[in-house]
Amino acid sequence: MDQALAPASEKDCAVEVTVAVIGGKWKPILLFHMLSGAKRFSELKRLVPQASDRMLTRSLRELEQDRLITRRVIAEVPVRVEYSLSADGETLIPILNAMSDWGRKRTES
Repeated sequence: MDQALAPASEKDCAVEVTVAVIGGKWKPILLFHMLSGAKRFSELKRLVPQASDRMLTRSLRELEQDRLITRRVIAEVPVRVEYSLSADGETLIPILNAMSDWGRKRTES
């Protein structure tokens, strides 16, 4: 690796921080699906059928705790809950789009 591109030390690796926040099997996928707008739990479940309800719930809670998404409760009968990207989450849009482009190119080759 080019020394100019290498981190000064493992402690200085900002990618590690990023992966700690948005890493995991489901978080980036959930964030990507929220690019098109707010989603209900049932919509996310339909979009990510491989994930268990427990894992979706855990991932959504962690993303909310990290302030990357907002959870909005709509007082209806039955109660409706929507998840959407927060202002911090919106800063990930270029990264998520780049990841999508990279994955698309990788599957095409």
